[in-house]
Amino acid sequence: MSNLSIGGIRIPDSKLALAATELVRDTESDLLFHHSARVYYFGALAGQRQNLKYDSELLYIGAMFHDMGLTKEYSSATERFEVDGANAAQAFLRQHGIDERSIEIVWDAIALHTTPGIPKHKKPEVALVTAGVDMDVLGIGYLDVPDAQREAVVQAHPRGDHFKEQIIHAFYDGFSQKPETTWGTMNDDVLALREPNFKRANFCSIILNSAWRA
Repeated sequence: MSNLSIGGIRIPDSKLALAATELVRDTESDLLFHHSARVYYFGALAGQRQNLKYDSELLYIGAMFHDMGLTKEYSSATERFEVDGANAAQAFLRQHGIDERSIEIVWDAIALHTTPGIPKHKKPEVALVTAGVDMDVLGIGYLDVPDAQREAVVQAHPRGDHFKEQIIHAFYDGFSQKPETTWGTMNDDVLALREPNFKRANFCSIILNSAWRA
């Protein structure tokens, strides 16, 4: 793992951060690992631009664990992948004696990172994990990042030539075996793209067909 300073942002070099790096590096694919590192940098750079006070170590853990729920090692049979990743981070932090308040912040940062409209109203670390994900996956805020900073992040943690298609494939592999967990989330867009026969659950249909008489 490089510890390049980009716009004054560095990856924390604490024992906790190093342990997280080692665990995630050994668990995730290169695609997800480098994506997670970019999420940290882009999130931290967003915090810098917004003059937010945040704990870089908690932001780093949130970024590094945010997609752990897509891996076989940490995927449950019934939970959303975001919750699986949050639970993995929670267990990791408890093993290292981190206080419950900090653990809750990291849990929220991971569990909410695909829920638009809410993270920005939570703690800065929560908001910035989502900002990093939005930048790297969706390109939201792309032009807010100076070219030199953006290029430095990608040079340190490459996207490769087909990241867009590959990240969708990683999402699909991560939760296609439990499609019911995508209801009410943007994740069902992935299944709709990859599986022509996939049928989305419909909120209004569930209401109208419920057991209630009226």
